[in-house]
Amino acid sequence: MSRLPALHAPTAPPGTTDRHSPLPLLAVCLGYFMVILDVTVVTVALPVIGTGLHAGVTGLQWVVDGYTLVFAGLLLFCGGLGDRLGGKTVFLGGLGVFTLASAGCALAPAVTVLVLARLVQGLGAALMVPSSLALLRSAYPDRTARARAFGVWGTVAGLAAGAGPVLGGLLVAGPGWRSVFFLNLPVGAAALLLSVRHVPRPAADRTRPGLDLPAQLAAAGSLAGLAGGCIEAGALGWAHPAVLGAFALCAAGLVAFVWLERRSPAPMLPPGLFRAPAFSASAVIGVLLNAGFYGLLFLAPLYFQRLHHYSALRTGFALLPAVGVVAVGSALAGRLTARTGPRLPMVVGLVVGAAGLFGWLPAGPATPYAVLVAPMAAAGFGTALTMPASTAAVMEAAPGARGGAAAAVFNAGRQIGSALGVALFGTLVAGGLVPGLHAAVVLGGTGFLLAAVLAARYIPRAGKPT
Repeated sequence: MSRLPALHAPTAPPGTTDRHSPLPLLAVCLGYFMVILDVTVVTVALPVIGTGLHAGVTGLQWVVDGYTLVFAGLLLFCGGLGDRLGGKTVFLGGLGVFTLASAGCALAPAVTVLVLARLVQGLGAALMVPSSLALLRSAYPDRTARARAFGVWGTVAGLAAGAGPVLGGLLVAGPGWRSVFFLNLPVGAAALLLSVRHVPRPAADRTRPGLDLPAQLAAAGSLAGLAGGCIEAGALGWAHPAVLGAFALCAAGLVAFVWLERRSPAPMLPPGLFRAPAFSASAVIGVLLNAGFYGLLFLAPLYFQRLHHYSALRTGFALLPAVGVVAVGSALAGRLTARTGPRLPMVVGLVVGAAGLFGWLPAGPATPYAVLVAPMAAAGFGTALTMPASTAAVMEAAPGARGGAAAAVFNAGRQIGSALGVALFGTLVAGGLVPGLHAAVVLGGTGFLLAAVLAARYIPRAGKPT
């Protein structure tokens, strides 16, 4: 009997998908949604968590920075792990770890246990984020489609950031702060299912040497010393032996990291990445951007709840001008970047964001809320306009075989910025909330302007080589 011809298109092999399908983007963005949501949703819940678990400002700083420190400290390692083992494998592992750690956060009986669970969440986030960018790069090979995918990725981050304060306020006012973490369980399960079925599996580079674990430990120790010193300085003073010891650990870890990387056959920071000025500038911009914006998000709930006596729910709505515009700015950034290249949205966004941070200088105990609406909106919109464009600049400047490492460097810089912003801004308010807030926004706004200068100088126009 002769074989009849097929009357339908062949189905894609398991683990692959059509390059125009939105399902890989949806799966990746769900995981990233949880990572970003847990920044803003926890920020709003911090005062209530502090009351429920009897934690002071220093303990609350560790709840935020414990997560971001592990996230930042392991991003380089996890980026290299994704390049070697395959982005999909590492991404799925990160999803599982993050989801289980969220359950641990929700069940924490004391602040120490909560901080430990947040450390594990940071590990899951570090596994997910660099792999997610590498997976999008593989799933959407066309440059324009890839820029739009990065824009959607940034938009999802904006939606998560925007939903976080209001959602956190609703959850804290209703079921309680523990539900903030329980929320991740159904989202994580959906992301796992979609990822297994629809995210393509790019080839892993198994010929590369093993990962440099000593250098990883040195980097993690350096970051922990830096953030720990900044956090504890608020309570102990900058000259306290423990604070000075933390900064000494930071310096020693940095020296050891550089020495080990130079001798390693498989460095976590491939030297070729930093030969592109656009890549190096974008990494620094990521640090400055997150330091200013997330430092402000840490202080704003304390300002509204402690000086103006807002409830958690009212605080969530009060922060809407800062986070509600993030989705709009991210979507606009994706379109502008696809048309003009990343430089224009980066420069404009950073200048607007700087104006927003400086706009907090009139804030005081008697300042009407309406005075802060425009500054909050400017800070959020400027940050959102900058971030997807910076992501595109980093990924375009990186060699194709180093996509995971490039994404890891960029996101490590961002998370280091977040940790430093929370640590420094929190320390500045130790001597008084209002003067500390004013000093913090001046510091953050100046960082935004410096980042705008870097973008104007080193990020190329559309069509020019990086």
